[in-house]
Amino acid sequence: MTSSGGRVNRGPAVASQNRQAILDAAWRLFTERGYHVPLSAIAKEAGVGQGVLYRHFPTRLDLAFAVFEDNLAELEAIGAEPDAGAFGRLWERLVALTVDSAAFVEMAVDARRSLPDYTGGRRLQAVLEATLPRAQQAGLVGPAVTVDDVLLVHRMIYGVVVTEIEPEKVQAAVQRALRWAPFGRPVT
Repeated sequence: MTSSGGRVNRGPAVASQNRQAILDAAWRLFTERGYHVPLSAIAKEAGVGQGVLYRHFPTRLDLAFAVFEDNLAELEAIGAEPDAGAFGRLWERLVALTVDSAAFVEMAVDARRSLPDYTGGRRLQAVLEATLPRAQQAGLVGPAVTVDDVLLVHRMIYGVVVTEIEPEKVQAAVQRALRWAPFGRPVT
């Protein structure tokens, strides 16, 4: 039997490979172009048709949750470390994730607005609530700093990231902004 020369649908045999290709492409494009990159661009980058993308991820949020779940899990793992320095490592990683991919924050904002049961914000708050008191008890963070303060500074950092006109200046602008944080140190 001869092939027609077009794409051959290998069906379920490559479903897990297709899913991973979609996740990899989505991570790259969300990072490079933002959360609202066309899903058709993600499918093309992954080398799959849009139908395949939608079969795995029916909505943009489904795809973003799958892409960014690792970020939340990583932050939770850092927060689970029992030492007083966990807060500093958590903060540095949160800022780095925000600088590297503002789409991570955009996804959380979209989810909070669209899905009443979205738990990402509560998960981040819980990990901050667990680590901040340990850092304060060790004298690493002032006693007046609250979790709400930390989240406010994070939103301000996000604002710096998305409003800096020249991408090569984002890191320097974030470091300048962090000098004003009552608990943060510039991320390198």
